[in-house]
Amino acid sequence: MATLKELKSKISSVKNTQKTTHAMKLVSTAKLKRAEEALIMSRDYANKIKEVMNEISAKLVTVKESITLRAFADIDKIKKVDIVIVSADKGLCGGFNHHTIKTTLAKIEELKNKKVKIRLKIIGKKAIEYFRFAGVEIYEKYVGLSSAPDYEKAAEIITKSYEDFVNEEIDNIILIHNGYVNKLTQEVHMQELLPLTIEGTESNEFLEVEPNDDYEIILESLVKKYIEYMMYYSLLDSLAGEHSARMQAMDAATNNAKDMVHQLTLQFNKARQESVTRELIEIVTAMEAMKKN
Repeated sequence: MATLKELKSKISSVKNTQKTTHAMKLVSTAKLKRAEEALIMSRDYANKIKEVMNEISAKLVTVKESITLRAFADIDKIKKVDIVIVSADKGLCGGFNHHTIKTTLAKIEELKNKKVKIRLKIIGKKAIEYFRFAGVEIYEKYVGLSSAPDYEKAAEIITKSYEDFVNEEIDNIILIHNGYVNKLTQEVHMQELLPLTIEGTESNEFLEVEPNDDYEIILESLVKKYIEYMMYYSLLDSLAGEHSARMQAMDAATNNAKDMVHQLTLQFNKARQESVTRELIEIVTAMEAMKKN
């Protein structure tokens, strides 16, 4: 059994840890508020540009003109794929990074079974460390962007994949990130950026777009803007999710430390009581012995 001195030292250590985790929770809460505000401001635009691209894709299917842009083409044989992963640069956020990595590993396994070659582009130190340790080849890696999203840098990263897609060096671009749902929930998203596919629309009315000589130039510009913003939005979404996950993790750690302090205090009080009782017994025994003498 631990001595009083050891128990007192443990209680002091756990209390210091509790103060640290509580402070980290407060920091994450403040950062989450800012990240959430940035996400909300960007969400409407992201949803609208996605809706516009969806309606354009549906409209192009209905027109008789041939579609020469590869972004809207049906690619029968997928030979090589770019997988872009967004993870956190820091840990202490529960299973936030694990869920992203787990989804990525499942997708990699699925593609390998189909004999598809994979180029892994990773944003975030934690995923980079994992795949490097696992011996998985990383095509490109970026540190610092997931903790400080920047539109220009995000556009630069995804544009490289877009150019390779247009030049038929790759056949698909997949974006994976763990996004923010609310302060208690995160959800992993896996989106095929290119080629564009038609998803269900809220209405049956498509945008009235009449093809002309410049329509391919306009469409290409829209596609580039679309994938750039989706890349940037995934960084914002991931950052908000990271802060909410870390806030939860630090809250749980603080509560666990509080429970541990309570248990250690009980042990300390019990040990001190036993010590006092033992000393009293020794004193009484000594007094009785002196009386007999």
